[in-house]
Amino acid sequence: MTVITRRLQEGGSATGGRSRKGTTARVARRAQASPAAYAFLIVVLLASAFPLWWSFVIGSKDAAAINSGEVSLLPGGNFIENARTVVTTLPFWRAFLNSVVVSTVVAVAVVLLSTLAGFAFAKLRFRGRDALLVFVIATMCVPTQLGVVPLFIVMAKLGWIGGLWAVILPALVSAFGVFWMTQYLREALPDELIEAARVDGAPTLRIVWSIALPAARPGAAMLGLFTFIATWTNFFWPFIVLEPGNPTLPVALQQLQAAYYVDYSLVLAGVVLAAIPLLIVFVVAGRQLVSGIMQGAVKG
Repeated sequence: MTVITRRLQEGGSATGGRSRKGTTARVARRAQASPAAYAFLIVVLLASAFPLWWSFVIGSKDAAAINSGEVSLLPGGNFIENARTVVTTLPFWRAFLNSVVVSTVVAVAVVLLSTLAGFAFAKLRFRGRDALLVFVIATMCVPTQLGVVPLFIVMAKLGWIGGLWAVILPALVSAFGVFWMTQYLREALPDELIEAARVDGAPTLRIVWSIALPAARPGAAMLGLFTFIATWTNFFWPFIVLEPGNPTLPVALQQLQAAYYVDYSLVLAGVVLAAIPLLIVFVVAGRQLVSGIMQGAVKG
């Protein structure tokens, strides 16, 4: 692999100056936006943040203030009390831990398996490759609800109903993830680099580990972030297979709704508590997310 590094350094030293200057100039020209564009982005940002802010406002009041009919965008002073009630009423920490385990395992598995499959579809040559990729993409057209009954039967025969494996196992592979990483690696990973590695005697697994995975990191970060969020907020399938005493957070929050009365201050306080880990994940993964978006924009 040192030969590949040396070739890349030699090529970069010969043409790196001019290409970097040209790319920097083009990116700088593209980055210059009009005030109207910034104003539009601010409006979009405020509209996107408003549901979370409104949930916090309702979650910080009591039932009497909500039923009074007065509309106010300012929060009340009961959020800590409502949050304490949510934590003590529900198996909150167990549900929180279950959501962390399920979302993390599913996100890591989807990223790893999708990257491997995307590398195979994008860079390897084998019979039936295009037809198999079309079949994988076509599975996204099948509604999830059509597979609920047979999937539940399979989980019941395996004895996994009520456990986390019934939620984790069906989500380990994502057709969208395979399609996403296939398209990303086709553009981000040059064929010449793979050919140079093969000339140096590197096996396929070494190429994947040393070349494909580093090249796929921005796209994999975006896929992992989206998968984590989708799994964290998933309610339909966990509600079917998990027991009330062993829920994920969305399923646990559903227990706050009584048969004839719903205290929306408690429900939305729980929603805000469930959204805080997602905000933390966004902050932590924001650098990789922006890197993936900008890399795709520059290539475009």
